[in-house]
Amino acid sequence: MFLIRALFRLIHKLVALAVVLVLALGLFLVYEGYQIYEQAVEETPVQQVMEQIQSQPHYTTLDNIPQIYCNAVIATEDHRFYIHKGIDVIAITRALLHDIQAGKMVEGGSTITQQLAKNQFFTQKKELTRKIAEVFMVREIEKLYDKEEILELYINSIYYGEGYYCIYDASMGYFGKIPAELSDSECVLLAGIPNAPSVYALTVNEELARQRQKQVIQDMITWGYLTKDEATALAQ
Repeated sequence: MFLIRALFRLIHKLVALAVVLVLALGLFLVYEGYQIYEQAVEETPVQQVMEQIQSQPHYTTLDNIPQIYCNAVIATEDHRFYIHKGIDVIAITRALLHDIQAGKMVEGGSTITQQLAKNQFFTQKKELTRKIAEVFMVREIEKLYDKEEILELYINSIYYGEGYYCIYDASMGYFGKIPAELSDSECVLLAGIPNAPSVYALTVNEELARQRQKQVIQDMITWGYLTKDEATALAQ
């Protein structure tokens, strides 16, 4: 009986020690992430970076971009974009479970704001401290800009392949049209490319780009941006 009690006390102490160590590690990682964030904004403040995007010669405002394109981007990249505050806990949890099942990082769960923060301020390396820094940056961006401004900045700064870093250049480069002139089908096709531009760029593999377009259409149906009849007409 004495040995059993002693064993339970030892287990309790080990569990308590493990909890303390995990908390200490967590605090250390948060501190490191905050340092990375602070360094990034000290080098170039958030508003300065966003003003640089907005000052591009071909920067295109949302009122000159078809709504179906914006809907396609939100449906496939961040369908809770207008609900969350920059971090989608549900998406992150789902991605974490998928990563655990796969035994490696296969899904990021990043929101549109997180992608904007990552692309403009950090490297593309999948590091935990960088992800934590990203969270601090997201809070800053969401504090300074509303959702429409964030979406507009994102659309005008993501990579579409072939050296195109804004929707205007991609629209002109792939279709010979300004964004406002894109057809519904072209909008949905273009919205799918930034997910993996080296794979889906029309000049690389149009067949894969079309397959990606079908996935975007399915996402739009799932999240209520298209009816099945509209999707059928769009795919023809």
